[in-house]
Amino acid sequence: MTEQTGDGTRDHPWVLKTPPGTSSYEMYRDEATDPPTLVCQVGSTQLRYDLRAIDDLHAMLRAHGDWMPLGAADEQKPAAEGTVEAWGRSPGNPVGGWYGLKKGLRGRFGMYLPPLLEALGKAELTHDPRNNRMRAR
Repeated sequence: MTEQTGDGTRDHPWVLKTPPGTSSYEMYRDEATDPPTLVCQVGSTQLRYDLRAIDDLHAMLRAHGDWMPLGAADEQKPAAEGTVEAWGRSPGNPVGGWYGLKKGLRGRFGMYLPPLLEALGKAELTHDPRNNRMRAR
C-alpha cells in the first residue's frame, strides 16, 4: 500500500509513487479553479485532472466490484477497453469525457490517479512491474 504523505495542499502535497514504484510524483487539490482541480506534478510536467475524479473513480470501482486493469496511456494513444484509463476518457463517465483538463496532457489517468486512491484508503492496487490493477475498498 502507498503511504500517504502530505495533506493534499499546494504547500504539503501528497507524495506518491507510480504503481510499479519506479517514479515519484506529487499531487494536490486546487479548489480555487473552475472546475476544482487535482494538480499532478511529474518532474517539470504538470498534469491537471478534474478534482471530482477521486470520488467518481471510487464510485465506479465500487459498482464494478472486481479488479480492473489500469491501462495507463498518453492522450495521443488509444486506451485499452475495460481499463481505468479508458473510463477516465469515456463519454459514458460522469463528466462525459476526459477528466484530464490540459489539452495534450489529458492522459495517464490510469497511472497517476490509482496511487492517490490507494493512499486515501479508497482502493487496493497491485504493484507489479507491468499490467497493474485496482479495486475499490
